[in-house]
Amino acid sequence: MKGLSISNASSANATLLLALLLLVTTSPSFVQHCVARRESHHRPPPAGRHHPPPPAPVMPPPSSPPFLSTFSVLDYGAVGDGTTDDTKAFAASWSSACAAGASTVLVPVSYVFLVGPITFTGDSCVSNMIFQVDGTILADAGSTAWRSGVVMQWLEFKNVQGLTIQGCGTVDGQGSHWWSGGSVAGDAEMVTEEKSLGQNLKELGSDRVGTSNRPTGVRMFQSSNITVTGITIRNSPRFHLTFDTCRGVEVHDVAVSSPGDSPNTDGIHLAGSVGVSIHHTTIACGDDCISIQDGCSDVFIRSVHCGPGHGISIGGLGKGGASAAVSDVTVQDVTLNQTMTGVRIKTWQGGSGSVKNVRFSGVRVSAVKTPIVIDQYYCDHTTCANQTSAVTVAGVAYQGVAGTYTERPVYLACADAAPCAGIHLADIQLAPVDDGGYHLHGPFCWKVYGDEVRPVEPPVNCLLAGAP
Repeated sequence: MKGLSISNASSANATLLLALLLLVTTSPSFVQHCVARRESHHRPPPAGRHHPPPPAPVMPPPSSPPFLSTFSVLDYGAVGDGTTDDTKAFAASWSSACAAGASTVLVPVSYVFLVGPITFTGDSCVSNMIFQVDGTILADAGSTAWRSGVVMQWLEFKNVQGLTIQGCGTVDGQGSHWWSGGSVAGDAEMVTEEKSLGQNLKELGSDRVGTSNRPTGVRMFQSSNITVTGITIRNSPRFHLTFDTCRGVEVHDVAVSSPGDSPNTDGIHLAGSVGVSIHHTTIACGDDCISIQDGCSDVFIRSVHCGPGHGISIGGLGKGGASAAVSDVTVQDVTLNQTMTGVRIKTWQGGSGSVKNVRFSGVRVSAVKTPIVIDQYYCDHTTCANQTSAVTVAGVAYQGVAGTYTERPVYLACADAAPCAGIHLADIQLAPVDDGGYHLHGPFCWKVYGDEVRPVEPPVNCLLAGAP
């Protein structure tokens, strides 16, 4: 009887071991887990301030279903040596995964894959795909496709319903080839927005330069229920990560990195997208860390670190007389270090539409040029003519903005024909950087109606009471 008991126990142990092995080899949670997390992705909220978490996006990504198969790009001919063109292998593995449904495309660790411009379309895909990036994807800056002047995206995901891009890998756009006019013609214009925000309203600078031949790094287009997490996106020729006409978006634990002088390299760019949550993410770039454009609503940004860069911006809106609308934006518990602006709204003269219901809270700034900005005289030329129409700005609250600035604490320049209304300032504590090397200005207002609740330091006495 004793021998029989030992035999039964051995059989049970073997069965348990086999089950564990199957779990490890089939469960995405084991394959996809990143052991080493970037510490900067989990910055705690500022001490002494505890805000409730923002509401969930309007269309949150659904819980992950069981995934059927994994399609490694190596199995479709990818070499991964950093010099061989692996674009066709990526296309083939995506196509096979789409046909299988609810599957994973694997970019394995320890390989560098050279990839040219490619569109991953979801037209023939079953919902809920995983794009697992554990290795490095390197942009093929020498691809002849760029010279056509037609291709303006590098990695594009189009018409995909239910997609998770995740992993511990890197997406490297090799942007210096574009910025410096190397293998692909670069931009002749220089960034001009570093001009003082305190100049004549007609002569405000710009953070836009020409975009000829410079593609966006990763673009989501006309897609829904999208999650991007864990990966690093760096050195994009133009915008790093773009969501265009998307619904139900979550970005978290992502790192964006490019030099502070890289032109027009927005970190995360939103256009026409609804239900967006961006949190626990670190962005360093040469333009807006997060840019929110026309058609965006229900956007929640929290626990984001920005710098270098131009800050977190809504706009510019209304260019060329266009109508634009942005609403219901919450930015809370963010830090900005040595950026050009902190939190900003910018619109062109001559446009129409509205920006409304915006809240900035728990904003920490360090050596930021101008922490609080509303600029309805935005212009990317040396001069722009005054016009009578404007995108209206109303219902904007700034609460708990603190830290240091290098030029001006508050700059609120609103249109003569469409003054800003309902601008609320509370618990603002901004002080100049204490080294004496900067030319400092006080708060500036023009056609701004609102109120302040003390403490507000320095006082913004130029606010107009009541309504326009």
